[in-house]
Amino acid sequence: MGKRILIVDDAAFMRMMIKDILTKNGFEVIGEAQDGAQAVEKYEELSPDLVTMDITMPEMDGITALKKIREKDPAAKIIMCSAMGQQAMVIDAIQAGAKDFIVKPFQADRVIEAIQKVLE
Repeated sequence: MGKRILIVDDAAFMRMMIKDILTKNGFEVIGEAQDGAQAVEKYEELSPDLVTMDITMPEMDGITALKKIREKDPAAKIIMCSAMGQQAMVIDAIQAGAKDFIVKPFQADRVIEAIQKVLE
């Protein structure tokens, strides 16, 4: 059975891109969220094996959502997604418990590599 993944990004086309990469590689996308607050709710509701989380989002940013999810589930596997030039935020995310990060624009092989590494 494919691993169950929750995709979090405020841009619908980014969610679509990630979903496309994941489904073509045998992963099951069980949910999507467009901001951090939704991500926390969906995580509790769906219990995904892994979350891809955008850093910059309205309502609640990805780092805050990451911290909230990890408070409830310290074993949560979350990979942060960031645009170029957000190195400081990426460091914050890793310190807050993110397992890895992928840089936009996404390269399919890098996305899959990061996910497989975190799920091992």
